[in-house]
Amino acid sequence: MAADTAIFVSKRLQRAAFAILCLIAAQFVLASCEPEPSAMAARVVLSHHD
Repeated sequence: MAADTAIFVSKRLQRAAFAILCLIAAQFVLASCEPEPSAMAARVVLSHHD
């Protein structure tokens, strides 16, 4: 019975971990496609001070 419970919990954790990894991957893809305006503004400000 303990083994059945462990398998059930591990399957649920695998699904949750997979969903989190997919969300993280999606965030990286979106970040690489569209750079944040604040990061670009910071670069412009730093380049003007040189």
